[in-house]
Amino acid sequence: MSSSEVTSLNEKALLLLNAEADKIIKLIKVQLENLSTRKCPLYEEVLDTQVYGFSRQVDFAIKAEMIEEQTGKQLINELERELAVLYEALNSKM
Repeated sequence: MSSSEVTSLNEKALLLLNAEADKIIKLIKVQLENLSTRKCPLYEEVLDTQVYGFSRQVDFAIKAEMIEEQTGKQLINELERELAVLYEALNSKM
């Protein structure tokens, strides 16, 4: 594989991971906007599962040297911060 093909593949991997992270963030924001409804354990389970699956995708991309480890950690940390905001808001609502 040529250097430009590897770079293109790496960029595509990062774009796909960013798109996946954005989907999860949107799910989190929907839940934050609907805090007036009661706490939904199923929704929380879906979010946790999504974040776990995303972390596995990031791990794969790091091991395949498609993204830098620091970039992957930043993506996961951003999602974890968003989840922490949601859980804090849900706990203060109880």
